Amino acid sequence: MAPSPLLVRPPALASPPLSPRRCPSALAAAASVRTAPAPTAGAPFSRHRTRCRFAASDVREDYSSTPIDIVADVKTEKIVVLGGSGFVGSAICKAAVSKGIEVVSLSRSGRPSYSDPWVDQVNWLAGDVFYARWDEVLVGATAVVSTLGGFGNEEQMKRINGEANVIAVDAAKQYGVPKFILISVHDYNLPSFLLTSGYFTGKRKAESEVLSKYPASGVVLRPGFIYGKRKVNGFEIPLDAVGQPLEKLLSSVENFTKPLSSLPASDLVLAPPVSVDDVAYAVINGVVDDSFFGVFTIEQIKEAAANIRV
Repeated sequence: MAPSPLLVRPPALASPPLSPRRCPSALAAAASVRTAPAPTAGAPFSRHRTRCRFAASDVREDYSSTPIDIVADVKTEKIVVLGGSGFVGSAICKAAVSKGIEVVSLSRSGRPSYSDPWVDQVNWLAGDVFYARWDEVLVGATAVVSTLGGFGNEEQMKRINGEANVIAVDAAKQYGVPKFILISVHDYNLPSFLLTSGYFTGKRKAESEVLSKYPASGVVLRPGFIYGKRKVNGFEIPLDAVGQPLEKLLSSVENFTKPLSSLPASDLVLAPPVSVDDVAYAVINGVVDDSFFGVFTIEQIKEAAANIRV
């Protein structure tokens, strides 16, 4: 009988070394961390901590199971609206709240009398810009938005349209607020001698201060007639009943009226109105978009608002 073949069992292969496991959440958090300067009073940050532990069965004995801490700086927005209880200011506060932005309003009247749901989400302060305690008002602000302006005699208009805004710009710069947004006014293609009134000279002085102190982050919006539902002493004035149809009409005949735009004061008739909501959302665009700065015309205001509404 032929001998049975000899069966030889090959030696067991050594187990391949285990590669260390990586925590997906930790890697994702680490990837999102970007180098940034330490938080300042003008740029608050919320800090988020991610912990990852390795299961004992997944690692060899010579790998540490010490928790890995990832600390990321995440920027949050906080704006201070000067004149926030007014017609334009309240629209800005409302739009900011709808976008999850923290809002502080400083105005002489403080909290408005009406009780819309968004009102409770704004920190209303009563005070005068000329006597404000800026170290308290501006703490943690990432942008200041000024809607200050008004009519009166020459000295009054220079003071509220110009001096008040200049004081606010200087205070914001002093306390490290990175952005300033000014609601100014369209010049209506007026001759220079008609732009010497306290209203226009005050606004232009404020514009110069913004663009000088904030050359790469200052925003000047120049709307014309602003329409919307304006609340005065408990009554609602429907400015949109006039402004909205007029805006549509002027937009529809724009190609025919363009040749007239070079005529002095032509924009008193041809400049289209703009809704208060468009102004408000253009402001929000300025708050959240670092590439949005400079002087913006009526049409550019509408385009900026459309970007936020998308």
